[in-house]
Amino acid sequence: MAEKKVETKKAAAPKAKATKAAAPKAAAPKKAVAKKAEVVINAENVGFRAGDVYQALAAAGKALKAADIAKAAKITIDEAYLGIGWLFKEGKVKAENNLIALA
Repeated sequence: MAEKKVETKKAAAPKAKATKAAAPKAAAPKKAVAKKAEVVINAENVGFRAGDVYQALAAAGKALKAADIAKAAKITIDEAYLGIGWLFKEGKVKAENNLIALA
């Protein structure tokens, strides 16, 4: 076993000598960690998001994907889902081929 260790060290040494001296690396820019916004779930907030969703759908005049609704209403996707759920419960919207439309 000792012989194998010696051979391995000898084989690794030429590789280290053959490499060029590494230039100092520039520090990689740190990625900004996106802070996830909290969604407050209460009847008032969900009701407001339902209004935002309804207005976005009414302005578009056609069925939209949930992500498109969130973008049009300038709310998060989670808030859009809360509003959509509220409107589904009240029968104000319907689903058509993964799209949400006014009922």
